[in-house]
Amino acid sequence: MTLRTSALVAAAAASALLAGARALAADPPAHPPPTSASGDVMVGLCDGRTSLELKGVKDASQVTPEQARAVADLLMEDWKKKNPEARWDPPPAGAKVAQASQASQASQASQPARPGAKPPTSSSGAAEVKKEQGANAQSGHTYGSFSERDQAIWRASTEQFVKEGHRVFHDAKAMGGTVAISCDMCHPDASNTHPETYPKYQVQLGRVALLRDMINWCIQNPVRGKPLADDDPRLRAMEAYIYAQRKGAPLEYGKH
Repeated sequence: MTLRTSALVAAAAASALLAGARALAADPPAHPPPTSASGDVMVGLCDGRTSLELKGVKDASQVTPEQARAVADLLMEDWKKKNPEARWDPPPAGAKVAQASQASQASQASQPARPGAKPPTSSSGAAEVKKEQGANAQSGHTYGSFSERDQAIWRASTEQFVKEGHRVFHDAKAMGGTVAISCDMCHPDASNTHPETYPKYQVQLGRVALLRDMINWCIQNPVRGKPLADDDPRLRAMEAYIYAQRKGAPLEYGKH
């Protein structure tokens, strides 16, 4: 490689780094659906192009989950017809979180409440064990020296956190949506989310993105809500749920 070629490569790399830094600093581009001439509610997919008008519906807050489901199905059908060669993966074969969550909730609902007991939360597992059994939540060292009980607490806490992510993923209101569209309507059981491929360049954002960036983009655009802060429990739980659904998939960051 000549000195001139080396200089050109270095200049191109520097330019790319500068452009990337500017993209990170800027607000992500929004892709609102087109405006209806009659003032009806418009719903769009995350491709920023496919949209559908809800005839006669003027107030987005009045869209029912049933209407949203029908709209999402029609939008996905339209998108797949327009993109027959595009890869769209079905729900993962190991998608068991929904059934496990429903069974767990049903079991909890059938149990009589103990006096003074608090309802479980996505982060209460280890603390509740410590409080109720009067023992340390962790008896061993963090790395390499822990008991079976430690592991049981960690597994229970993690599963509870993933189940909370499943709940939010399937609840438009929980994630702040305004058109009753929830993430599962286009991504059943977190299908076609491919968390193992992040970080990667996302066309919608115009930059390299983490999984949580894309979750927020979808909340802001198809779901028509406000992006969640990085430390928002809902965002963290949804991220955990999506990763859990791809357990066992090899890490391939940057893959499309």
